[in-house]
Amino acid sequence: MSLFATPGQLREAGVLSLNARNGECIMPLNDRSAYPLVDDKIRCKQVLEGVGMPVPGLIGVVSYSGQSGKFAQRLGGREQFVIKPANGSGGDGILVIGGKRGDRYLSVGGRLWDPDEIAHHLTNVISGLYSLGGQPDKAMLEELVEFDPVFDRIAFQGVPDIRVIVYKGVPVMAMVRLPTRASDGKANLHQGAVGAGISIATGCTTAAVLGNHHVTEHVDTGAPLLDFEVPGWARILHMAAACFDAVNLGYLGVDLVLDKTRGPLVLELNARPGLNIQIANDDGLRHRLAKVNQAGLSGLDAEARAAWARDSLAP
Repeated sequence: MSLFATPGQLREAGVLSLNARNGECIMPLNDRSAYPLVDDKIRCKQVLEGVGMPVPGLIGVVSYSGQSGKFAQRLGGREQFVIKPANGSGGDGILVIGGKRGDRYLSVGGRLWDPDEIAHHLTNVISGLYSLGGQPDKAMLEELVEFDPVFDRIAFQGVPDIRVIVYKGVPVMAMVRLPTRASDGKANLHQGAVGAGISIATGCTTAAVLGNHHVTEHVDTGAPLLDFEVPGWARILHMAAACFDAVNLGYLGVDLVLDKTRGPLVLELNARPGLNIQIANDDGLRHRLAKVNQAGLSGLDAEARAAWARDSLAP
């Protein structure tokens, strides 16, 4: 599938457009009453923990500006942590701290932050600078995931994550997002991370994209990106399918990370997942959604739905 294909070629490839995603998937399948649950990362984490889903640990919440300058007290001596807007989107406002150099904090992208700069960033988060609709927000202090060393060669410094699109409880498409120097260690495609499509059947990467260009090697490490096998793939798909049961959204993006000791963890859920995953996979979503519609899987549990996906959806 070319990045610059004609409309006819895109239809033939089964590409799901933004309007089709909204009109055929999100509007009929996602009850708006559930949006606040997934949009608020704190509430979503609590719900997932309540059903036994493994998630990164929450250190604390900074709720108002007067708490910003006292963030270090919340850390309990930790030198590694992540700041996230509770109602942010697209990775904006996320700050990943990997250690300290003297009194300053070192981001995974290599920048040193004074404590006052961290406090100012927290104040910006609380003011709603990064939130959906610009509304006042809260800042999460979250434990930094110690990512599985299996990704050492194909990621630059930050924590890679895996995005799985779940349709009617079935995992239908997946990719791994790999940090780069340009993305400042963040796994965000819009900020310069690499997206590598993953075969639902095998858990192996099949294609990769950086910006508007297909790539076969990581831009910073030079490591090959194709035919990389994601460990624990069956468990990852099962967890993604089970997230549907936890929040009852029929079209859902599930973001996971692989922790060195804990294995797969659910980072967050997205009720409006983007469509760049099709480019990363060099394949369209429409054909896969049609297979799910024809299969009649409504009575199956999460494990059975994930197993069906591995057996029935290729690549």
